[in-house]
Amino acid sequence: MNKRYIHITKADRDFIAKALNVTEKTVYNAIRFDDRRGNSELSAKIRKLAMARGGIVMVVIPEVEVFHDYDKVSRLYCPNGALIEFDRKDGSGQVIFKGETVKTYEHVMVSEIDHIKAFASALR
Repeated sequence: MNKRYIHITKADRDFIAKALNVTEKTVYNAIRFDDRRGNSELSAKIRKLAMARGGIVMVVIPEVEVFHDYDKVSRLYCPNGALIEFDRKDGSGQVIFKGETVKTYEHVMVSEIDHIKAFASALR
């Protein structure tokens, strides 16, 4: 599961610490959903107050860069070094890993892109 946290300002963190008479570290552990220190009733209260003050739950995911180049080829660069290329002229696609094409696709549908990204990201 991806890591998540509640995005709030420093002023809000300070407010919560003072309002609930806890340390900044306690607030930090709660809004970071810390497995060991942020999993209590107090942490739940801290998160509830953080959300009430305008906090936003954020999810940390691996970054994938996408470039839509002039040659009508979209290139997705995965964190593991895999490259996915989709040719918008003919609808084909290919997964390249460590300099070799490991899989090719014809007539790629938008609904298939997530599956292709998962395949490419799982390569080791």
